[in-house]
Amino acid sequence: MTETSSVILEKRGPALWIIINRPEKRNAINGDVIAGIARGYRTAHDDKDVRMVVLTGAGEKAFCAGADLQNTGGAFAADFSRPNVDYADLLRLSQNATKPAIARVNGVCMAGGMGLLCMTDMAIAADHVMFGLPEVKVGVFPMQVMSLLQAMAPRRIVNEWALTGEPFDAKIAQAAGLLNYVVPQAELDAKLEWLIGRITDKSPTAIRRGKYAMRAIASMSFDESIAYTESQIALLAMTEDAKEGLKAFAEKRKPSWPGK
Repeated sequence: MTETSSVILEKRGPALWIIINRPEKRNAINGDVIAGIARGYRTAHDDKDVRMVVLTGAGEKAFCAGADLQNTGGAFAADFSRPNVDYADLLRLSQNATKPAIARVNGVCMAGGMGLLCMTDMAIAADHVMFGLPEVKVGVFPMQVMSLLQAMAPRRIVNEWALTGEPFDAKIAQAAGLLNYVVPQAELDAKLEWLIGRITDKSPTAIRRGKYAMRAIASMSFDESIAYTESQIALLAMTEDAKEGLKAFAEKRKPSWPGK
């Protein structure tokens, strides 16, 4: 386990848990949180035994309430000599990741926390959780969050969330496509482990190459996408995992994935 004041990295079986550790601040985002989450993603990808990332918040009240606004204006301060913003770089890092990530939404998820939710591949939330994009209430807008959110939820619904700033519940979030599952708080970890199990018994090579391909084709036309993917399936068939998977199928046994 690696621990800082703001983020805990904890390896639990095949998953690396990234835990935002500021429960007294509703796990609000600051520079240390951004750096800690980024470090977690890099650690997961450097460790061949880690199959996936779990992103969550400490305690039971908050997943992440957004930027830390205690120091007025500090949350949105920028060094204008730098073309990139750290939070935006974190979202970029997540989108280029080739190991799957699950958001374990254990409490309130607002503003920049919505961006953290959207940067994962799957999400499970407790049924009491409230969500929202309240930035307009303090005179700003969920600019960077929109980069991921607009591709995930219907435009009309996103318009309402962003322009009114009003909160919404887990059922609405699930119906809009932000969540895979909504369960009672007491069942959150059991459902998470169930989903982890459904992923980690599959080919790690197929998942990594598959995620890479899905990212690549996201903005392609059909003709571009089909040309790209027909070459990718040929390359995938040459991997050791593909050979083992096909052999195990023929022999009617469970595959033993080499991860190569």
